[in-house]
Amino acid sequence: MIRLPVRILYGFYTWTVFLILSLLALLGMLIVPGVERRRRIAHLTARTFLVAVGMRLRPKGLEQLPAESCIVVANHASYLDGVIMIAVLPPRFGFVIKKEMGQVPLASLLLRRIGSEFVDRANRHKGAMDARRMLRRATSGQSFVFFPEGTFSKQVGLLAFHTGAFATAARAGIPVVPTIVKGARQALRWNAMVPTPMRITVEFTPALRAEDGGRNAAIALRERARERILEKLGEPDLATTRPGDLAPEAA
Repeated sequence: MIRLPVRILYGFYTWTVFLILSLLALLGMLIVPGVERRRRIAHLTARTFLVAVGMRLRPKGLEQLPAESCIVVANHASYLDGVIMIAVLPPRFGFVIKKEMGQVPLASLLLRRIGSEFVDRANRHKGAMDARRMLRRATSGQSFVFFPEGTFSKQVGLLAFHTGAFATAARAGIPVVPTIVKGARQALRWNAMVPTPMRITVEFTPALRAEDGGRNAAIALRERARERILEKLGEPDLATTRPGDLAPEAA
C-alpha cells in the first residue's frame, strides 16, 4: 500500500508531467504540417508520458496489423486507454471519439490536430451522417481505432458492443483486429484522479473479415470480435440486450 504523502506527491508529479507534455505536444502540432507527422508527435508524447509515470507498456502481436486499411477494436476500461493506443499504434491510425470530447478545450484541440473523428451517439440523424463519413474515409484507405463498448463502468467486465465499427468494416470490405488491453483498469481505477504504476499489455490478435457488406454480416463480425476479446481478457461478460445501432460508437 502506497502511503498517502507519497501518493499525493506522485499525483502532483503525474499531473505536472501530463500538463507539460500536453502543452509541448500541442505547440508541435500547431506548427508541424501533415496529420501523420502530428500523429508521430502524439505517439512520442504518449510513450514518454507512460514511461515517466512508471507504466510499463508491452505490446504483443503488432505483426497482426494488416498493411492495408483496417479497424482496431479494443476493450475500454479507463481514461488511459486512448493514451495507451496512441503510444502503441503506428501513425496511420485515426481515432473515433464521442462528440462530448469535442467540448473539452485542450483535449479537443489535440484530438482534432491528429485527425480524430467525433461522432454523435445521441442523435440518430447525425449519427447516420457520421457513419457515412466513416465509411468514405475507410474506403479511401484510412485506418481507425474504436472502443466498441462506447464507455467503461465501475464494474469489472466487458460491456456489450455497439455495431458501428463492424458495419463500417463490413461495408468498406476491410478487416477488424480484435485487441485486448490489460492493466489499464488497475492503473487508473474508476473515478481515480491519480494513476498507479502498472504493467500494461496490449495484445493484437489475427484480423477478422465480414462475409459480406450486409447488416447481418456486421452483427456476426461484432460477435466474433467480442468473443475473442472476452476469451483473452479474462473478465466477466457484462453484455445486456441493446437495440442494433449502425451509427459509429465512440471511444
